[in-house]
Amino acid sequence: MSVRFYIGKRRLEMALEQFPHKEQIEVEYKSFELDPTAPKYTDQSIYEALAAKFQSSEAQVREMNKGLIQQAADIGLTYNYDDMKPTNTFDAHRLAKFARTLDKEKELTENLLHGYFTDSKNVGDTETLVDIAEATEIDRNKVLEVLNDETAFADEVRNEEKTAQQIGATGVPFFVVNNKYSISGAQPLETFKGALEKIWEEENPKPKFQDLSLDGDNGAVCTDDSCADPTDKN
Repeated sequence: MSVRFYIGKRRLEMALEQFPHKEQIEVEYKSFELDPTAPKYTDQSIYEALAAKFQSSEAQVREMNKGLIQQAADIGLTYNYDDMKPTNTFDAHRLAKFARTLDKEKELTENLLHGYFTDSKNVGDTETLVDIAEATEIDRNKVLEVLNDETAFADEVRNEEKTAQQIGATGVPFFVVNNKYSISGAQPLETFKGALEKIWEEENPKPKFQDLSLDGDNGAVCTDDSCADPTDKN
């Protein structure tokens, strides 16, 4: 999972809370795997996995992530880096697509992210995913049925990933608004707020002012200290 995704997600949510038209905004989550080849289980720590990925030392990774940990803390998120478990997230994505059919994708996504970054859970492990889904009030047996069928919701995940590639997404977070605008990265809160306001104004322009009085008829308009009705013959 991307360490920046949770931060970007929370900043967007904070911006939406302050947005006057928030009730008219619908948020959808789309699948995107940073590393589809990642194993479900590994003896590597998160630092070792990232060091190998970026061809750097563990010390450099630790130093690099200090800023991200602080950014997370600044918006109320806790990142327990020392105990995070690198894993493959494909099943988690399949589970999220199943949760969407139950109108619970938003809640499940939040619980998955909290489970991974804060509770240091392996969100590639089937039993762990079942527990997280059950905590989201999704039937345990139905979740097991989905996860045990490798084809269940697999096409939905792959199709969303393909679409993401087609529109130019190379990492997460990546936000698309009305299929016209994009915001890449865990941008500052003010950036999200400004983007929401700008897009709303462009998508919902105010009507132009129109004068509906008869052409050339200024009869009842006051132009000085007196107002005379031109129809008054006296």
